[in-house]
Formats: sequence, structure tokens, C-alpha cells
Amino acid sequence: MGEMYIGHELRIIQNLTKRLIENSPNKKQIDNITGTNGWIIAYLTDHSCRDVYQKDLEKEFGITRSTASKVINLMVQKGLVEHQPVPHDARLKKLVLTEKSQELSELIKKDHKQIEAKLTKGFSDKELEVLKGYLERIRTNLEDV
Repeated sequence: MGEMYIGHELRIIQNLTKRLIENSPNKKQIDNITGTNGWIIAYLTDHSCRDVYQKDLEKEFGITRSTASKVINLMVQKGLVEHQPVPHDARLKKLVLTEKSQELSELIKKDHKQIEAKLTKGFSDKELEVLKGYLERIRTNLEDV
């Protein structure tokens, strides 16, 4: 067996995870929702007790400003999120889920739980703790670039 390259393995895992998300049971009930849109809806749901801005999504998902802007604009067009002004700064617009995406949120959360269970199957709590530490370190290494 040849040498294992971490980047190659991460790419394979990314592709397999994307396929898992696209084929998830509830996905078929959620038309026009990509995996990324689902993660953003879940993030906004989980953080509904505070204002969330585009910069928060950029940081959370490790995406550029232009990518975040494109994704958010498409989500606005699909009626999944809205930009709402905040009283303390006229330049800022918080991201708010629409009624449509709030209804989809429960299905998305269920899918994410199933996906997380599949990804972590067979790992002990200690192994997951170590793995999360390694993944955080890889992420930090890449963010330093």
C-alpha cells in the first residue's frame, strides 16, 4: 500500500460526506436546498438567540466574503433568509430565517444528526475528542496560510 496523504484523504472524506448529505432521507423533501444551505439554516437556527451576520458565516464555515455573499444572495432569492437592518448600525444587516426555512430547519437538524452519527460510528468519546483536536489543528494550520 502506498503512502497516505492527509490532503487526499480529507478530499475523499469531503466528497463522501457531500454525497451522504445529498442523499440523506429528508433531503428529498427539501427542494432547492444544497448541503451548504442546510448547514447555514442549521447554524442560524442554533444561533437564533443572537444576531448573525455574513462575517459570522465566513468565519464559521471558512469561506471567503465573495463566496458567503453569493450563497446568501441565492438563499435570499430562494426565500430561505432575509437581510434585516439592525438599529445600532445602519450599514449592518443581520441574517434571519424566513418562515419557509424555519419549517425546513427541523428536517435539516434531523439529517445532520444522522450524518454526524454515521461519521462518528465506532469512535469512543475519547477518540472523538482527540480527532476533533487534530481537525482543529489542521484547520488552524490552513487558516494561517
